[in-house]
Amino acid sequence: MDTNDSLRVASLWHSMHAISQQLSPVSGCLGIELLQADTFDLHCFQSLTGTKFFAVSEPGAQHMESLLKFVYELYTDYVLKNPFYEMEMPIRCELFDINLTQAVQKDRVTFLGR
Repeated sequence: MDTNDSLRVASLWHSMHAISQQLSPVSGCLGIELLQADTFDLHCFQSLTGTKFFAVSEPGAQHMESLLKFVYELYTDYVLKNPFYEMEMPIRCELFDINLTQAVQKDRVTFLGR
């Protein structure tokens, strides 16, 4: 997906997430965390600051919440500490990309259960 497609998906998800919080019969609902489709699952992790992280997986993939929390840790270490990063903008940080790729490849068995 290009940047515009990513922004469209994020905008759509943000709207659905906000509506689900308001319509939920459960008090304290944090919104949609998982969208299941026939061919994929879309997982969402929302940080305390409201930043959302997404992962697309095969249906029924395990440990995606752990993966998204780890991505958030990398985000706080490499993106938020980057003086050139602007909030609410797409992440363009080489160190974040490198460490994310290495971590997922190294711990694929742990995170994805394979």
